[in-house]
Amino acid sequence: MTMDHGQGYAYMERSGFRGDGVGRRRRLPAGLRAPVEARAWKEFGYTLLSLPIGITAFVFAVTMLSLGAGLLITFIGIPVLAAALAGCRGFGALERTRARALLDLDIAAPEPLRPRARGAFSVIGAVLKSGASWRHVLYSLLLMPWSIFSFVVAVAFWSYGWVMLTYPLWFWLFPLYGGQGGIQLYGDDNHRIYLDNPFEIGVTAATGLLVTLAAPWILRALTTVDRVLVAGLLGPSRLASRVVELESDRGVVVDTAAADLRRIERDLHDGAQARLVALAMDLGLAKEKLTEDPEAAARMVDEAHGEVKIALQELRDLARGIHPAVLTDRGLDAALSALAARCTVPVQVEVDLAARPAAAIEGIAYFTVSELLQNISKHSRATQGSVDVWRSDDRLMLQVIDNGAGGADVSAGSGLAGLAERLDAVDGILVVDSPQGGPTAVTAELPWRQG
Repeated sequence: MTMDHGQGYAYMERSGFRGDGVGRRRRLPAGLRAPVEARAWKEFGYTLLSLPIGITAFVFAVTMLSLGAGLLITFIGIPVLAAALAGCRGFGALERTRARALLDLDIAAPEPLRPRARGAFSVIGAVLKSGASWRHVLYSLLLMPWSIFSFVVAVAFWSYGWVMLTYPLWFWLFPLYGGQGGIQLYGDDNHRIYLDNPFEIGVTAATGLLVTLAAPWILRALTTVDRVLVAGLLGPSRLASRVVELESDRGVVVDTAAADLRRIERDLHDGAQARLVALAMDLGLAKEKLTEDPEAAARMVDEAHGEVKIALQELRDLARGIHPAVLTDRGLDAALSALAARCTVPVQVEVDLAARPAAAIEGIAYFTVSELLQNISKHSRATQGSVDVWRSDDRLMLQVIDNGAGGADVSAGSGLAGLAERLDAVDGILVVDSPQGGPTAVTAELPWRQG
């Protein structure tokens, strides 16, 4: 999961806010806007449609399940039950589409059926064994009673609110065509009360305004239950979602490992290997000149000695990039301090850990800070930075801050995007707050595993 400053501004733009704070499309408070917003009318339409769909789904589910259960003494009951579950899955697909259109709730389809073999019997067995199918049946049974309740409440508040609010516009119909002064509030054989004078009409309209303003929030509460039902019963199970997530994370880990191997191969080929090949050639030439020109041979050996030192330094840098020895020997505090010392910007490091995390988490934390410090050196134009590491419950927290120009964006396809993918592969989170002009704060969160 990643979030950057640009995405936050994009969200505010979609919500009608402006950078200058005017918010022209949102001058009215939310409570006054709600009755005329599209969201309230869409939720009202969703509630109205729930009743006929709920009754249809309930009747279908009860009829087919009862028929199938009654026919289980014969073989026919099994395909009838499978047809009942398949039909409920069809209702579920309709409900996900309706929720997406009217509630802006995008729920993925549940895990598909996986018959073990071809043929009708295998498909029937897969339908009956699928937990998602039985969750769809439960949804079909629960929708009708809930839709009846929500329909009555929504229609009552919505209709009475608007009727009373607009009462001053149409109350004249009663004396003109109904033979009475207005809406009858009370009546018996001796006494009747009508809402017919200006004060009573005004109070009625004011009451209608309160009911109308409350109706969208009541609708929102009702449709919240619908959202829970759709998300909990018609979407993929937590186990299936977790399997998909782990499969995706495994792909990211494999791709990252392959990229690291290619980088190591490239660094070896272009750096230390090329230098060692040149060194071998120089030593061969020095060997040939040893008898003819000892002084030239000595100079060539001296130059070769310098090349050996450079090659050794390159190999040390390469090994440090794979896994630094200081991290293994002394932990994050010393390793991050060494990183900060090599940064071109003064960086203050503070590590507050009572114990060391697992080696894998420690390594990811190290390379996360390493890449963020490289970004500070190359792109930030900062004059100072800081690195803070601490533990919060079962999470390892990292925060790297600089006072540079800002503008870092995860969605721009930069190194931050790759870093976010690496963290996500181990259930980590990367949050980037980098407004134009700075400062930039990058917070990484990793699961804590004891070393």
